[in-house]
This record gives sequence, structure tokens and C-alpha cells, in this order.
Amino acid sequence: MPLPKTEIPGRLQAELAARGIRMTQQRRAILAVIETARKHLGAGQILRKAQQIDASVDRSTVYRTLDLLKRHRMIDELDLMHLQGEGHYYERKLGHDHIHMACLRCGKITEFISEIFDSLKQQLEKECNFNIVVARLEVGGYCSACRR
Repeated sequence: MPLPKTEIPGRLQAELAARGIRMTQQRRAILAVIETARKHLGAGQILRKAQQIDASVDRSTVYRTLDLLKRHRMIDELDLMHLQGEGHYYERKLGHDHIHMACLRCGKITEFISEIFDSLKQQLEKECNFNIVVARLEVGGYCSACRR
């Protein structure tokens, strides 16, 4: 089942504010980019898009904000097979662990929620007496457009 792409506008801002985190104009611009992203973005892409909103956003502010969001478990950092030269991509947490399918030719990332993946996590927790906090699965191959 494909992953839903819904996001409540301002959710990340509201969650940080509720935790007592100061909201600067630059941080708001970065959060707006992440919340409205239609695909996984690298830090450089987030920087460029945030600078379109607020020209004063700099690279260190982006990395500090990403680190803050990761520490508060509000975003995930993904490798995604190091597609298109970017080492890491970022996505907001939407409440479900899911599978990332990366096309090795065009770089398209498809997200997929699977009951089998959820079942496997439950089995791991039970049989290994392990409390899973995060689970990621990445699959590389070729999308239907690239197989033609």
C-alpha cells in the first residue's frame, strides 16, 4: 500500500514550540520546506529551498535544525543508496515505518507500507526480546518506467 503524503501545515513548528524550542525566522523557513516536500530532500536541497523563503538561511542553520529534528524524532535521516550524489535524505515522520524502493536508474523513491513488514517487526521484538524504536528497509531496483 503506498504511503499517504498528508501533512498538517505547521505541525513541526507547533511540536517544537510545544517543547519550548525557540522558533526563529530561519528555522520556520526550513520547517516549511520539510513540511511541504513532495519527495525526500538532501540538506543542500533544503538549504536552496529555504533560502527562497528567507535569504538569510545558511548551511549551518540547516544542519543544526536537522539535528534538532532528529533528536526530537520528528524526522528520519536516510541513505537511500546514495542516489544522485547526495549522501543523506530527510523525511518527516508520518507515524508508520515503511519500505523505501529506490530506482537505481532514475532515482525515484517509492514508499510502501506493508503488513508483512509490521509483522516482521513484531516477530523480532517477541523472539529476540528487543524493543524496536526505528525500523528501515531499503530496496534497490528499477521502476516500471525504467524497465521499458
